[in-house]
Amino acid sequence: MDYVSALLPPVVMAAFFIGLVVTIVKSQGGPNKTKEDAAVDAAISRAEPVRRTPRTEGA
Repeated sequence: MDYVSALLPPVVMAAFFIGLVVTIVKSQGGPNKTKEDAAVDAAISRAEPVRRTPRTEGA
């Protein structure tokens, strides 16, 4: 019975990991893709001016 207690945690973790990967793959694309792309584009456009602003050294 020691082998059962030794194998149970990795099997449970593998099952959860497979479920996570399946959920991520299923949620890609579909009707929400344009909404997600628009949200990413908006976040990038908001971050662009901050990234391009030169920093002044010294004070």
